[in-house]
Amino acid sequence: MSKRIVIDRFEGTFAICEDKEQKLFAIEIAELPQGAKEGHVLEIKDDGTLVLDQTETDLRRAKNAKLQKDLWK
Repeated sequence: MSKRIVIDRFEGTFAICEDKEQKLFAIEIAELPQGAKEGHVLEIKDDGTLVLDQTETDLRRAKNAKLQKDLWK
């Protein structure tokens, strides 16, 4: 069973990522999939590889945009 984490920020040579339990993980930037940026959702496969989950990233961005829009109504 795979796990999902979100890139919260970059600090030096590390990406600081957060899981759904709000636990933080430092992952070396060199280990990230190409093109990974803050806010991107990563899937950790059973073998430990990291894969960018673009569908989940897009869903989270849409949800956040809606929340922001609703705040300004």
